Amino acid sequence: MRWIRNVRLPRSSRCRHGADQRWRVGVDTDGVIQILEPIPAGSAASGEDWDGDWLSPAGVDLQINGGLGLAFPELTPADLSKLGELLELLWRDGVEAICPTLVTCGVEPLRQALAVLEQARRQHRPGRCQLLGAHLEGPFLNPARRGAHPEQHLAEPSLAALEERIAGFEDQIALVTLAPELEGAAEVIAELRRRGIVVSLGHSAASEQQAAAAFEAGVGMLTHTFNAMGGLLHRDPGPVAAAVLRGDVALGLIADGVHVAPSMALLLQRLAPDQVVLVSDALGPYGLGEGRHRWDERLLLVTDGSCRLEDGTLAGVTLPLLEGVRRLVVWGVPPEQAIAAATVTPRRVLGDRRDGAGMLRGMELGETIRWSNHQKDRCIWRRPATCS
Repeated sequence: MRWIRNVRLPRSSRCRHGADQRWRVGVDTDGVIQILEPIPAGSAASGEDWDGDWLSPAGVDLQINGGLGLAFPELTPADLSKLGELLELLWRDGVEAICPTLVTCGVEPLRQALAVLEQARRQHRPGRCQLLGAHLEGPFLNPARRGAHPEQHLAEPSLAALEERIAGFEDQIALVTLAPELEGAAEVIAELRRRGIVVSLGHSAASEQQAAAAFEAGVGMLTHTFNAMGGLLHRDPGPVAAAVLRGDVALGLIADGVHVAPSMALLLQRLAPDQVVLVSDALGPYGLGEGRHRWDERLLLVTDGSCRLEDGTLAGVTLPLLEGVRRLVVWGVPPEQAIAAATVTPRRVLGDRRDGAGMLRGMELGETIRWSNHQKDRCIWRRPATCS
């Protein structure tokens, strides 16, 4: 057994008590983590000294729209090879799994994309990011809050419209973003929850009261919190306040400093650290250079990692998921909370109720992430060495 000592684990709790708890990790001869045990304060433990570095699972991205020039809603069978390259890039960028996000598009392109993703899942191999169930961001969105979603493909919520899009692919959908205040949305929410699909409020004009009712009905997340929804205003608190006060609604956050100001991202983390889930919202130019790129029939302008349409509408980013961790730490979020927001909390959204130690137990050490923060306000990650 290989032993590693002075390890810290990510934790999202706002309570700082126990944040500096050190652990000893036992790794078997196959490189699999078998033992994680806390080291009592003041005691010594044998093994390789990690000097307080954190150990976490790799990242899980619940909202990513494409990369290397691919947009997931436009996938065809001819894109399988390039999709494999993208999954390898994501693995190198520290991401273990994604919910490939399909923004609002036509019915036939959506169903074709779901079929291609199904085929790609069957081709999974080591060294590639896993494809989880898809995230349908639309088409049941409020036109007044549609952002960059094409208006011509928006649809009114109904069971018939849902069935038209996902029939035959029900087991391959993990997450659906919709506007719960729309007529017909309640029936769609109930059906999605019956099927075990997570429902997220997004691109919505819901009031605080409407959002609270949606959460009571089973909506469990906000899609890119603060963006494409009402803000956190003192006389009109909106869905963000309803989610924070409820305490069990995940808060998707794009931590690029553009979609949400650093001070507001820090405020959200301090209000609800157990709920914040980092997402990349990366678009097709992820992994490519800056400049001008195509997105369906439209032009995307990429500058400093931000993607905008020609009219200035903010559409997404090209930054890796784990870059958001680094930025949160720079803005003042404790490292163990920032790490958890990209690695532990997303798994909980999808139903994994284990703590960080439980998630790590049984993982190969080489598939985890080691985080160092020995330089002030920096958080650097790498894959751990598989041999001592």
